[in-house]
Amino acid sequence: MDVQWLLIIHGLLTLLVVVSFLCGQWPIFEGTPIQRIHYFLTFGAYDYFLRFVGFVFGEKAINAILSVEYFCCDRPNPVLQIIYLAIIGITYYFIAKSSFSYIPGYYLSGFHSFADPGTVKAENVSQYQSAYPYDNIIYTEKECSTCKIPKPARSKHCSICNRCVARFDHHCGWMNNCIGERNTRYFMAFLLWHLFLCLYGIVALGFVLAGRLKELRVVYILTVYYGIENSFRKLAPHVVQWLLGSYNTQILLMVFLAVVSLLLAGFFGYHANLCRTNTTTNETVKWQDHMNWQRKVNEARASAAALKASINGMSSERKPPDSKWKTFFRRSPLEDAGAVVKNNIYDKGILHNVWECHGSSCSSDLSSLLDREVDSVYYWSCSSITVEVTSTNAGCGSATTSSGEGAIAGEEWGLVGREFWVVLGLDWG
Repeated sequence: MDVQWLLIIHGLLTLLVVVSFLCGQWPIFEGTPIQRIHYFLTFGAYDYFLRFVGFVFGEKAINAILSVEYFCCDRPNPVLQIIYLAIIGITYYFIAKSSFSYIPGYYLSGFHSFADPGTVKAENVSQYQSAYPYDNIIYTEKECSTCKIPKPARSKHCSICNRCVARFDHHCGWMNNCIGERNTRYFMAFLLWHLFLCLYGIVALGFVLAGRLKELRVVYILTVYYGIENSFRKLAPHVVQWLLGSYNTQILLMVFLAVVSLLLAGFFGYHANLCRTNTTTNETVKWQDHMNWQRKVNEARASAAALKASINGMSSERKPPDSKWKTFFRRSPLEDAGAVVKNNIYDKGILHNVWECHGSSCSSDLSSLLDREVDSVYYWSCSSITVEVTSTNAGCGSATTSSGEGAIAGEEWGLVGREFWVVLGLDWG
């Protein structure tokens, strides 16, 4: 039983590390040990390592490590592909060494067939200029400062590949390529086939072990010679203990493949949901930043309105205070600031979205999308501290903060002045 407890503890620690590494930056884990573990795994350990190297070997050693970091993390390189091949090769070696001698066996025959569909680069972005309209929220018409070409909506310049990519999702180190307009379907196939491959390995190893149990009559020996009750609850601990002692390599491989399968299933499900809503990973981050900024705007307006109301109240006749119950049930001005809504104009329905994600949008009919009006759209530039508003509502316009006056969605905010931008964490221009 000691071995089983060690295996359980090992699995729980592995799960804690994986969850902390992948999810520790989520707001739900803020201030928890998971966030601290995430920081240590992603920044802290490396920072301590650099300090140790600098203390022992000096500045030259740190510069050498930073050069390696630049090559591995900021430039196109085959490092992760080499690691991938090493993982696949080592796993295949141990499976072949420990389990292939039992194939074909009692349950498993000797056939298998899996294929990788391959990948395609996303290049020549000029043809995508008319594919998507600018929503003037997270995408505005501008030029790429590096490539010096017009920047289509939904595109992004990848600093690693040093090129602009249409409908940019992310840079995948495992494929050593950007994931964008033309190869999203290949990336999804990459995840799906590897998920199936890992699941196939789990099932194959399970059949191998089940076959060995059957061929060696382990259950019969345990029930007849050792007098153990023939029930799953009674037999399972003894069977697991026997498998760990006799076929520990296969058990560890099954655990490893199960963990990898969960990760692949999670990534595939996440990107499948992005395809469902016609969103990319890059756009998810942009929307989160915009919604956080808009929430601060709403809170600043509510604070200014509350301040103005309190000033007006001080100058008017003193009114009797509200009852405790009325004060208790009254909503805070910040709660009345208004909900921040994500307005994704590229979401055209699940069928169209999935078809577009797995095909090319350049040949799609976007006339209906181009005719859509954008209501209450905000975008800003921190360098010039400019807020511009586009809306179908009357009374809306644009304003700069240099004068501290202007109109946003028909509401005057000149009263807020400099404090408005202090709340947003921006410098007064």
